[in-house]
Amino acid sequence: MEYDEKLVRFRQAHLNPFNKQEGSGQDDQSPPGEISILSPVGMESLGEADAREMASSHFEPEFHCTERVMDLGLAEDHFSRPEGLFLTSDVQQLRQAIEECKQAILDLPEHSERQKDAVVRLIHLRLKLQDLKDPSEEEPNIRILLEHRFYKEKSKSVKQTCDKCNAIIWGLIQTWYTCTGCYYRCHSKCLNLITKSCVRSKVSHQSEYELNICPEIGLDSQDYRCAECRAQISLRAIPSEARQCDYTGQYYCSNCHWNDLAVIPARAIHNWDFEPRKVSRCSMRYLTLMVARPVLKLRETNPLLFNHVEELVEIRKLRQDILLMKPYFITCKEAMEARLLLQLQDRQHFVENDEMYSLQDLIDISSGRLSCSLTEIHTTFAKHIKLDCERCQAKGFVCELCKEGDVLFPFDSHTCVCQECLAVFHRDCYYDNSTACPKCARLNLRKQTQEPAPAALE
Repeated sequence: MEYDEKLVRFRQAHLNPFNKQEGSGQDDQSPPGEISILSPVGMESLGEADAREMASSHFEPEFHCTERVMDLGLAEDHFSRPEGLFLTSDVQQLRQAIEECKQAILDLPEHSERQKDAVVRLIHLRLKLQDLKDPSEEEPNIRILLEHRFYKEKSKSVKQTCDKCNAIIWGLIQTWYTCTGCYYRCHSKCLNLITKSCVRSKVSHQSEYELNICPEIGLDSQDYRCAECRAQISLRAIPSEARQCDYTGQYYCSNCHWNDLAVIPARAIHNWDFEPRKVSRCSMRYLTLMVARPVLKLRETNPLLFNHVEELVEIRKLRQDILLMKPYFITCKEAMEARLLLQLQDRQHFVENDEMYSLQDLIDISSGRLSCSLTEIHTTFAKHIKLDCERCQAKGFVCELCKEGDVLFPFDSHTCVCQECLAVFHRDCYYDNSTACPKCARLNLRKQTQEPAPAALE
């Protein structure tokens, strides 16, 4: 008896608290947390075979806790995979998970919450698949299409809008391209859907503006279709809103006309109006590429504009002076080393002629920026010729009419230049003197003396 009691105490001391399995022969009335073990007396009251069976079934003590359970954090499964979580590391596993998710969506009841959750999981899986794909294996870095030269963009954080489908480009998970010529942006999936050729080719072959103000021909002449993509449009916005481009006068759909604002060249030249107007995407790209090109001849298009805009007269005089300074800089070593002419590298046409203007020139003239910057450059050029450089000073002129000692330059405001021999005189001396230019007379006399007589030739 002492042996049995010691055995029971030993088993209670070495009880496994993590064994929660319920026994089949346990007494329902036993108190919670106690061990149900048959005593040796009870064992004797049973038969020998039954006693052996009960002893074998109760050899291992059992732990019962119906109301109070020892909370060791084992009730929650921390190691199993949560439902809906796909631990995929490569593209093949993601594709397999996508197929399984698609099949699960078809098997689940329609419009149920579980089906909606499965659709959300499918979206996340597809985005993850697109993110894990190596774009260098499937998407080339350069694509040439309809004279577009598309380069694959590497920026992931910049938010752009596709010019084809008018949807947002998510650079973090989507591949997108930009044309280096016209800056056309689109998804990689939209490349094969592009029907408009690159605007850069049009600028290269036909560098001229539409100089008629909003040349509208009517929506009926377009067959109530978009001028670019030929989609059905109407003024009632059914099926799509018709938006007019103020540059071409044509109507476009909402996908081809985003209500971009741009200065219209025809309004600037004829009305000196620089208020931005709504233009289509194609016109916007064309005007952006053409804005710095000197293709406007104001003297031919609207010569009366110089009589009404004083800033134009001032700019024309500064440009004429710069053209007269250019020969000094070309033949001056110090000016070439200082690269003075590079101050006009953004407006190269200013050192070539005084007639051509770009749309950007007119915009800057209207705002007053061009007058300030060009006056500063003019002052720098004149300072080098008249004060800083002795070689340029030596190329000055002396008025041969009044014989005064001050050195004259052709770009001075009080001088006048002979159109035949390019000699420089005081303006008052030149117009007051009724005789011909002294230098021209001297050159003609020299030519006559150097020409041999006809009799001498015989």
